[in-house]
Amino acid sequence: MSEEIDLNQFVPKVHYELIPIKNLVSNQDYQRNISIKHVQRAATNFDLCQINPVKVSRRDGINYVFNGQHTIEIIALVSGSRETPVWCMIYDDLIYEQEADIFANQMKYTKTLLPYEVFMANIEAGNDKQLIIKSLVESYNLVISGKAQPGGICAVAALESIHDKYGFHILDRTLRLIIAAWEGTPKSFSANMMNGVARLIHCFGDDIKEDLFAEKLGRISIKELSRTARDRRAGSLGYSEAILLAYNKKSQKPLKFEQLYSNKGVKPQNAITKEELAAQNTEEYSGCQMDLSQYDM
Repeated sequence: MSEEIDLNQFVPKVHYELIPIKNLVSNQDYQRNISIKHVQRAATNFDLCQINPVKVSRRDGINYVFNGQHTIEIIALVSGSRETPVWCMIYDDLIYEQEADIFANQMKYTKTLLPYEVFMANIEAGNDKQLIIKSLVESYNLVISGKAQPGGICAVAALESIHDKYGFHILDRTLRLIIAAWEGTPKSFSANMMNGVARLIHCFGDDIKEDLFAEKLGRISIKELSRTARDRRAGSLGYSEAILLAYNKKSQKPLKFEQLYSNKGVKPQNAITKEELAAQNTEEYSGCQMDLSQYDM
């Protein structure tokens, strides 16, 4: 008979206490400097259910925080008092070097959530922004996908970024222009492409004629456009420039390039509610949906 395994060896030797923030110390040399911007952003979006226990090493009667220094600052800011207690996971037998080692390696084997996984979790939670974006994408007979597939959009972070930065209607027009030009080819929905088109729409508005965009850009393959974009500059701005070059070709009234670099600070406009989106899905979008199954992608 094999020896029984002591399962307690897999349980950390810790105990939990509620400790006021004022009695916690988090100024060890191995720690990062506090990011005030991060603390303020998290405090603005404070959610009690997102608070994790703070890891504390109790040495010589002092409570040293070695994981959770930002957590305690966020709670102190939201509550307005350093008297506020927080749950602490306390280790009583660590030395300084062990704390530093745990701090350095605590994220080493942690798997970061992918944008698609976060997006779908928000869908399950019923959060408005993600539901609106999903409904918009599906109104064009597309799907949000975790991997490349015909009629699928993988660049979830780009969809959310365009929605947040420019607003719903520019995201809508971005998808519409891309479909009109490249008929839903998967590579046309890359993050750089969508961000590049969105920037053009924001900078030039109604000066971009959709029929002309579809005609001129539709003559250029995604591969060729991507090569031109990379030759000009990295990222989505290179795509904006490459698209604008193609759009302006042989035009009597070309759009001005300098306008592409204006209005860097952008606030989203024309917000839309779920109810308005539902109404548009049955009226406005019914006339511009495309059956992408007919195309070889």
